[in-house]
Amino acid sequence: MPLELDRIKALCFDVDGTLRDTDDQYQDKLVRLFTPAFRLAPNQDVHKAARRVVMFLDTPINAVYTLLDRLHLDASVISLLEKLNDLKLRPSREDLPLIPGTKESLDLLAARYPMAVVSARGKAGTEEFITHQRLNRHFICIASGQTTAHTKPWPDPVLWAAGEMKVAPENCLMIGDTTVDIRSGKAAGAQTVGVLSGFGDQKELLRAGADLVVEDVATLTQIILNG
Repeated sequence: MPLELDRIKALCFDVDGTLRDTDDQYQDKLVRLFTPAFRLAPNQDVHKAARRVVMFLDTPINAVYTLLDRLHLDASVISLLEKLNDLKLRPSREDLPLIPGTKESLDLLAARYPMAVVSARGKAGTEEFITHQRLNRHFICIASGQTTAHTKPWPDPVLWAAGEMKVAPENCLMIGDTTVDIRSGKAAGAQTVGVLSGFGDQKELLRAGADLVVEDVATLTQIILNG
């Protein structure tokens, strides 16, 4: 089903792979890890290998997180991860990169629509990224992995965000890079857009029910504003 632009009254954004350039960040870390071993195989592309690992791990990681959510253990795991993260030095701006073109796109979209963040990340990590990139004024609310009883792929966080924005769920557009984002939006009755700037690929996003798949948020912005 094509995207119905006239239905869109509010926007919900995933963070990792949608706003934040997380997959490239993980890939770069794996490249540094793999490089010594790949010196023994100079004809192999270490960057392609790292990319394959990042893409491969996304599905099982989401499956584990969904299981933890089903068992009501996700909040405890998130809390533990955030406590471990607190032991590290505060990240620099380079550790919390925006996908190129995202800031300009959010500026344009916020002038027309109420917007929300819908992330499975913990509250502290999600808010830290939004604050670090000075995006707070763009979003009416932030739904983290701890905001509702269940997080993505359940509809709960999208429904909560719709309520905070005072918009019917079916008039929301959920934007994300994984099948978890698409499934959550669809379960809430929202339209969904998959972006290829993160962990998902076009075929799996379409199979999950995405109404549209585009390269990134910047591309989607042009479609929405010029449509």
